[in-house]
Amino acid sequence: MKNQIVELTEDVSSSPLYSEDFAPVPAANRTWDKWHIASLWVGMAVCIPTYMLASSLIDQGMNWWQALLTILLGNAIVLVPMILNAHVGTKYGIPLPVFLRLNFGVDGAILAGLLRGLVACGWFGIQTWIGGAAIYQLLLIVLPGLAQSPWLGDFIGLNLGQLACFLLFWAMNIWIIYKGIESIKVFETWSAPFLLLLGLALLIWAWVEVGSMSEILAASHQLSKGGGVDFWKIFFPSLTAMVGFWATLSLNIPDFTRYARSQRDQALGQAIGLPGTMVFYSFIGIAVTSATVLIFGQAIWDPVALLAKFDNPLIVALSMFGLTVATLTTNIAANVVAPANSISNIAPKKISCRMGGYITGIIGILIFPWKLLADPHGYIFTWLIAYSALLGALAGVMICDYYIIRKTRLELAELYKPNGIYRGWNMAAWVAFTLSLLPVLPGFLGTVKWVENVGIFWMELYSYAWFVTFLLAFFIYWLLAKMKR
Repeated sequence: MKNQIVELTEDVSSSPLYSEDFAPVPAANRTWDKWHIASLWVGMAVCIPTYMLASSLIDQGMNWWQALLTILLGNAIVLVPMILNAHVGTKYGIPLPVFLRLNFGVDGAILAGLLRGLVACGWFGIQTWIGGAAIYQLLLIVLPGLAQSPWLGDFIGLNLGQLACFLLFWAMNIWIIYKGIESIKVFETWSAPFLLLLGLALLIWAWVEVGSMSEILAASHQLSKGGGVDFWKIFFPSLTAMVGFWATLSLNIPDFTRYARSQRDQALGQAIGLPGTMVFYSFIGIAVTSATVLIFGQAIWDPVALLAKFDNPLIVALSMFGLTVATLTTNIAANVVAPANSISNIAPKKISCRMGGYITGIIGILIFPWKLLADPHGYIFTWLIAYSALLGALAGVMICDYYIIRKTRLELAELYKPNGIYRGWNMAAWVAFTLSLLPVLPGFLGTVKWVENVGIFWMELYSYAWFVTFLLAFFIYWLLAKMKR
């Protein structure tokens, strides 16, 4: 990859589409090397969902090495659009909303950005609740009286202790938003080795307690509900889910790589930080969860529930700190930056990215995330996960447009002009986006229970939603662009 960095040669600072937050990052201000990018990914990948990821695949019928192989392959696949979309950030120094002006038009980019950003607002609230709940559960070990905190009524649905822990964790997120993007780099870089050591310590504990890693892995079959499952029947839907795990970040990765020193740094950093961390932490999840079967006589999937088994105050304190850091690093990078930028893009001169982050934080409270999680078949597992099918269509248009149609060339100053060459809505992009969704629409409607008795073909096709929408959007956009010439 070429390390060419293109900078603005025209003053567009008076444009309503320009702001200091959206201005191309000059070469002199590029301070992120490959290790900063890798640390970013370690910080995002080390979280409770990653820990439980492989165990959930084993629960469906895979063995431990099949689960890890599926995770590795899924992350290797998603690494491709991740590095491809990252290129524009490093070359031109622009964030996702500005990049979308190229693909979907200056006006259309507002909607396209919100399609990525609003789903992150939901996940921000949910991850913030998970972080606060982890703090609360671990505090109960040393302060059991916290459970008797005053009940705040059925409308709130929490006691005072739960709400206080949620707001405490929420305030930590808001503080980092206030400190800005450089604080995210520092925080992720500092936390990455700590989180890896914490996971290693948990693995060593399991190994020492059982005495044999082979015995632990042999016990992993007890995490499955039953044998006799056709591997290939569960492999492809699981692979799609693994790709979908980071499909959101594959879109807004330019928000971070605009600070990278070179294309080599962003590509190597992501290759070092993403697949390896996902596999490593998933393996820890398998080993430790399997070990709990041998140590406690039951599988304890949730690390918070496992840590509640310890009564040593020092272990509890370190665990609380580690879980807080792990959830915080994931939440800030994965669920704050994208919605903050997409909200700011509505009116860049009036809404700063910091203000967009604050709005994200307010939405995270107003959605009452603890109520969303209370129903495992409700909003979180139907709407938010199903909604991610849109992201494959966005990625297909973006990559086709930038690489195949424009050959990575764009007029940087024009991205900041309301009436420039990228004005309005790029209808070819929106036609490709819309048409690519049609084949997975029946499966989506069946998933969210709007339509009963959707055919098995459509439900199975929906299992491949990200791949279907990505490939269709890519091909249709390419076809429309060729016809236009």
